[in-house]
Amino acid sequence: MLERIRAAIPALPPAEQRVAHLLLADPRSFATLPVGELAARSSVSKPTVVRFCRSVGYDGLADFKLKLAGSVNEGVPFVHRAVDDDDKAGDIVVKVIDNAVAAMLRYRNAAASQSIERAIAALAEAGRGQSQGRRVEFYGVGNSGIVAQDAQHKFFRLGVTATAVSDGHMQVMSATMLKPGDCAVIISNSGRSRDLLDVAEIARKKGATVIVITASGSPLAREALAGSNHVLLAVDHPEDADRYSPMVSRLLHLLVIDVLTTGVALRLGSAQLRPLLQEMKKNLRLRRYAATSERVDGAEGDSDSRSSTP
Repeated sequence: MLERIRAAIPALPPAEQRVAHLLLADPRSFATLPVGELAARSSVSKPTVVRFCRSVGYDGLADFKLKLAGSVNEGVPFVHRAVDDDDKAGDIVVKVIDNAVAAMLRYRNAAASQSIERAIAALAEAGRGQSQGRRVEFYGVGNSGIVAQDAQHKFFRLGVTATAVSDGHMQVMSATMLKPGDCAVIISNSGRSRDLLDVAEIARKKGATVIVITASGSPLAREALAGSNHVLLAVDHPEDADRYSPMVSRLLHLLVIDVLTTGVALRLGSAQLRPLLQEMKKNLRLRRYAATSERVDGAEGDSDSRSSTP
C-alpha cells in the first residue's frame, strides 16, 4: 500500500503530496490521528486530506485508515531503518530482523508466480530425466556460491542429480557439457559478474533451460529476458555498501531456493520421496553420538552399553 502511494506522489497535486509525505513519515500516527490534526500537520485543508485518500484509490478517509491500519499492524518497518553506530545490542536485533522480515514480505508481494511455475516445471522435468543423464547445475560466486551449495544440498535430498559450481573455470566447463533438458540455475545479487554472464550465454547456446535469480534490470536479468529458454526470478534488495549491512539478499535467494525445492518435491510426488527421506533420517539418527533419554534410561547401570549407544 505504501509503495503504491510513494510511486503515485509525482502525479498528485502539491497539497496532496504534502499529505502523502506526512503519511510516509509516520504511517502509524496517520492511521490514528483525526482529520483536523492531519490537515494541520500537512498545512492543508480537511477536504484536501479526503481528496488525497480518494486520489490514491480509496473511498474516503475512513476507508483509507481502515486499510492502513491493516498494513501497519503487520509489525514490520515501512522504511528500512539502518543500523547506527551507537545502537545497543537490543536495537541491532530489532533492526536487523525487522529489515529481513520486511524484505521477505516485499518479495512475497512482488514475486512473479508465473516465472516460478516455469522454473519449477523445468527443474522437475530435469529431475525426472536423470535416467537419460539430465542434470541440474547451480552457479554462483562469492556469497552466491554459498547459496548454490545450499541449493545442491536441498536438491540432493530429493534424489535429484545436482552440482554447485563456484569456480569460474569450472563453471565454463560445466556449462559447456550441458544439453537440452538440463537446467542451469545462476544466482547473483548484482547480476554483473562477467563469469556468470559468460556461463549464461554458454548454457543458452547448449540448449539448457537457464534459470536466473538476480536483481531486475541487471545485465544478467536483461540477458535472461532476451533468451527464449531463460527464466528470470527477479529478487530486488539494495544492500548498503557504505556501512555494515546484513546480507538480506542472501536470505532472499535462499528463500527462493526453498520455494523451488518445495515445488519440485511436490511435482516429483510424495509417494516416491517420503520413503527415501524417512530412510535417510533413520540412517542419520544412527550416526548421532548423544544417547536419547529412552536408551539412557534402559541402560542404567551398564556403562558399556551407554558408551556404545549411537
